[in-house]
Amino acid sequence: MFPEQIKTFREMVTLKDGAYILLRPMVPEDKQRLVEYYSSVSDEDLRYFRDHVKDHQLIQEWCDNLDYGKVLPLLALSKDRVVGSASLHFFDGPKRHVGEMRLFLAKDFRKRGLGMKMIRAMIDLARKQGLSILTAEIITDFTKFVKAFEQLGFKSMCVLDDYFMFPDGDFCDIVLMMLHLRTKTDEF
Repeated sequence: MFPEQIKTFREMVTLKDGAYILLRPMVPEDKQRLVEYYSSVSDEDLRYFRDHVKDHQLIQEWCDNLDYGKVLPLLALSKDRVVGSASLHFFDGPKRHVGEMRLFLAKDFRKRGLGMKMIRAMIDLARKQGLSILTAEIITDFTKFVKAFEQLGFKSMCVLDDYFMFPDGDFCDIVLMMLHLRTKTDEF
């Protein structure tokens, strides 16, 4: 997909409880929506983020420096409110065929099927971007997340001991999950 095609990507999904959610790429005009979305992140959830998402300057930088060729951020909107975010991170050089996926849902939209729908959309976008492999790093204690990714075809490749360090210096293990987007075929 070219950047213009990405900008126009839209998908309406229906959750288990009948709620309608629009999935679409983040655009610069989403700054205030993102500030509101991330301001409600609990301190417990904040520990798992790679960035301090409550920093308004960081969100401003994300909006000002959108580059769908490096990171493709996908938002889930209920009416005008962001209730979920996923991102597809691209690499250069020998990993240019690999994408890494990240996902976060608002607390009141968890356990409603939104996560699965967003993962499916990210898999589709990764295929359209020509990627061969999609990865996700999941904290080993989050067994339900691991099972959800497995239901969509991801395989647990390995456990990385003490791979994730919390802001307070504690460590936890990560499951590296991988989905092959192209089937390997042996030609004869």
